[in-house]
Amino acid sequence: MADAGADYAERMPETFSATAAVELAVVERSGFVESRHTGSAVVLAPDGTVLAAHGDPASAVLPRSTLKPLQALACVTAGAALEGERLGLATASHAGTERHVTVVRSILEDAGCTEDDLGCPPAWPADTATRDEMVRDHATRSRIRMNCSGKHAAMLLACRATGWDTDGYLDPAHPLQQHIREVVERLTGERPQAIAIDGCGAPVPALTLTGLARALHRMGTSSERSPFALHRSAATLMSAVRENPWTIDGPGRPDTVIIERTGVFTKTGAEGLVVVVAPDGTTAAVKMLDGSSRATATVGLRLLERAGALATSDADAARRDLSLAIHGGDAIVGVIRPTV
Repeated sequence: MADAGADYAERMPETFSATAAVELAVVERSGFVESRHTGSAVVLAPDGTVLAAHGDPASAVLPRSTLKPLQALACVTAGAALEGERLGLATASHAGTERHVTVVRSILEDAGCTEDDLGCPPAWPADTATRDEMVRDHATRSRIRMNCSGKHAAMLLACRATGWDTDGYLDPAHPLQQHIREVVERLTGERPQAIAIDGCGAPVPALTLTGLARALHRMGTSSERSPFALHRSAATLMSAVRENPWTIDGPGRPDTVIIERTGVFTKTGAEGLVVVVAPDGTTAAVKMLDGSSRATATVGLRLLERAGALATSDADAARRDLSLAIHGGDAIVGVIRPTV
């Protein structure tokens, strides 16, 4: 009898292999290269053409939270009334501060929903000070503190606006998820190679890294004066995040820091993903094969530097506020640095 497990392994979709990956960053400690991060990356020029490719960006990845700008855009085009801070929170992997959850609650209220309607799992906030305060108050994990709650609230609001049932809104067959898939296909120019379930419970399509970069590039180069509603909404979303950088991540956290210091739209995703879009439209997407995110931001900045879309002084200003130092006792003895 054939081994069903072995047969599934042969058919299971997967990302690029270790042999296809290239070194993107190293960890130096006391002048010794202690670790290496390998992966794939792609850079698109302002006109959308490929400027540089590293590793295998034509292979599929699960975009995880780097998909949130597309999901938020789909919610808007489905009728969700979102702008400013609320639109930023719809795009966010937020830190769960009181400021963040206050905005999420406002979206839920407009949807006629409560925290219990959120399909994301309960979680502690990523913000340490907020978590410490909750512990002192004997509070517990909650759905609204989960970093994806803004996206889920926006999905519920879109369902209410369109008349779709909010029950089962995370089912891949639900009309909302079908609409999101249509927007993803339109912006990436690809059909998903597979559909997985993200950590928050929402469907996440397998796309090529190049397709993901293409989608964010199209959003980043859209105009609010476009004759097409999709592109007008995309431009509004990108502006909302740049004008409210605290929404997409949190104080002192990578995406917020980079947007504040450089004006580069940045969205990090789990398992070593990041997409960065410079003001001129130059776009880079990175996937670390080992799933680590500690070097993704600095690699993304370096790729924009090399493309001439970001001044080194601005990139360095952002790096100083990122967690890139390697410590030995009380001293800094090394750094995480890009090698592309």
